[in-house]
Amino acid sequence: MTVHFIGAGPGAADLITLRAARLLGECPVCLYAGSIVPREVLDHCPPGARLVDTAPLDLDAIEAEYVRAFEAGEDVARLHSGDLSVYSAVAEQMRRLERLGIPYTLTPGVPAFGAAAAVLGRELTVPEVSQSLVITRVSGRASKMPPDETLENFARTQATLAIHLAIHRLEEVVERLEPFYGADCPAAVVARATWPDQVVVRGTLGDLVEMMRASPVERTGLILVGRALGSRDFRESALYDPGYRRRYRSGRAE
Repeated sequence: MTVHFIGAGPGAADLITLRAARLLGECPVCLYAGSIVPREVLDHCPPGARLVDTAPLDLDAIEAEYVRAFEAGEDVARLHSGDLSVYSAVAEQMRRLERLGIPYTLTPGVPAFGAAAAVLGRELTVPEVSQSLVITRVSGRASKMPPDETLENFARTQATLAIHLAIHRLEEVVERLEPFYGADCPAAVVARATWPDQVVVRGTLGDLVEMMRASPVERTGLILVGRALGSRDFRESALYDPGYRRRYRSGRAE
């Protein structure tokens, strides 16, 4: 018996990996975060599979589901939204499984920032504008931010920021970032990217709060900030320059 942690992607049912679809089709038990994983993803599960919505469950109750499946010798597909590597609460579940001696695997998914970038039609790293992406959040009830991981410290780098779990504090986020990026810095909010009811709001740090006042977004939403979001007059990468020499291309002779 194995617990398979699976990144369900940002929302669209066809934005899961082939491995994820295969595992879902093989597992007689599926635990899924019903509040943020669309039901359509569960269509990959086999007929008669035990489907457990973990939205109303605490960690002890989720652990009990793993123990129940382990004792029955049934593999479990554990679906989380987006990718498992960030803000998934998978680490604490893996720690409990290790204590119980229950094996597990991890299958990555399309992350929210990747889906948001696709929806916006932008690359988040642009040559000589921004070559770094900072994935961060603000302190909340679930957990506090480490003392040095502040928006101000990240903003000093001028990197592209992908700020999760902060839409309810948008005004504060803008106020803290504006001194570093400027009011004219491109910014956006993307909520439920790739879902049928996705919401996209584009603007600048200076007008984003006002633009969001008429938006239906209340809980989930990714805030993106950085010059890369609006850059069009930038130097092309040397990667495909005819004179650039690399392993698979000798380059044009001078």
